[in-house]
Amino acid sequence: MKARFGIYGLGLVGSNLARNALGKGLSLALYNRGAARREAFAAGVPEAAAALHPDPAVFVAALAAPRIILLSISAGPAVDEALASLLPHLEAGDLVADAGDSFYRDSERRSVALAEAGIAFVGLGLSGGAEGALTGPSFMAGGDEASRLRLSPILEALAAISPDGGPCVSWTGPAEAGHYVKMVHNSLAYADLEILAEAYHLLKASLRVKPEEMRSLFERWERTEVSSHLLALVVDILGMREADGQPFIDRVLDRATQKGTGIRAIESAFELGAQAATLAEAVFARNLTALKDERVRASALLGEHRSRPNGDPEGLGEDVRRSMLASKIIAYAEGFTLLGKAAESHGWRLDRHAIARAWRAGAMIRSPFIDRVAEAHALDPELPSLLLDARMKILLDQSLPSLRRVVARSIESGLPLPLYTAAVCSYDGQRSSWLPGNLIQALRDRFGGHGFERVDRPRGEIHHAAWELPG
Repeated sequence: MKARFGIYGLGLVGSNLARNALGKGLSLALYNRGAARREAFAAGVPEAAAALHPDPAVFVAALAAPRIILLSISAGPAVDEALASLLPHLEAGDLVADAGDSFYRDSERRSVALAEAGIAFVGLGLSGGAEGALTGPSFMAGGDEASRLRLSPILEALAAISPDGGPCVSWTGPAEAGHYVKMVHNSLAYADLEILAEAYHLLKASLRVKPEEMRSLFERWERTEVSSHLLALVVDILGMREADGQPFIDRVLDRATQKGTGIRAIESAFELGAQAATLAEAVFARNLTALKDERVRASALLGEHRSRPNGDPEGLGEDVRRSMLASKIIAYAEGFTLLGKAAESHGWRLDRHAIARAWRAGAMIRSPFIDRVAEAHALDPELPSLLLDARMKILLDQSLPSLRRVVARSIESGLPLPLYTAAVCSYDGQRSSWLPGNLIQALRDRFGGHGFERVDRPRGEIHHAAWELPG
């Protein structure tokens, strides 16, 4: 009997997806280009040995037609290479889903190319990492209606189950839309990580809070509105000890890396003219950590933050907690507005309510806060920004004073909290009915003849001043 679907790629995510499928009783075929990894998987999961195949031709032949194949490989040229190895063995009516972090424009290109051979292509965002792939990830799929009908039963069987009992799967539009939504998801994860890191930084640098004490504090916060999967992971990390009894976190070098999806989200925000200051700062802050050697040299020459512990630990701790919430609201407002602008620009029908619901379980950014985001977009599917949701406004009114105090304290003491600072400026800018863009535009007309609009004339009319030029 031939397999219901196949998984191409047995890295951490692919192998755990395979284990997930086998645990659900799904019939599948497996292939990995490197023989060593196939052998390692067979040794670890003996019951899967019969599902493993030595080359693409045998792998494809083991699948029931019309075939369904999930690619679980690194984004970039490896995807094109995998498609090239499969294409000679595929037939019209087959379906290939790319479950990696591919650039959405690459997914668009691949979709068009495969369509010429009658093969459907699905851009499949997957969130949850290797652990989520095993226990149930969140899926963001892009593809046509026929692909949705064929692939949904498999994705729903593999996916995490949300609190209301539904599978965490959202269909977002054409193939490229699935990977676009995953890209924005990743940029929100960048923001969440930076929000947590800046809370850790402030408590460590301003109050000299020890990792174990901070762990207890964050553990209490896990029972409040800032609860999240990532915060729970921080609690675990802060409780880890080295063999000599020292905190694990103190042995980790302060140099963070990235794979690029956050950068691409910011590039898209630039292209669409979207406000994404907090999302951008999460990327820039990570860039700054990567400059470890340069920072050490500058610290020796210029000096750095050196403050005595001061202030009420409980009071500052509460301000930090509320700052996390305010920054999260502003960052997510930017992310979901970016989704809306992308949908408008590309002609996609992105259901932001459904997307948020699919992130309530399985996703790396899962948290009770996502429920609030989903509710806001359910009440108003065309909501321009989460900042305009009445319930979000209540939360911001309660938390913004703390964020302002924390940012002021950090600036006065020379402690860098870039995302928190960007969040305050982004919020204040978005609620300003007047900004000094008039001076910028007047200058642009003065030196470059770019023109300007007038407050006493209809919008869209371009005017030029009669500048008296030298000579």
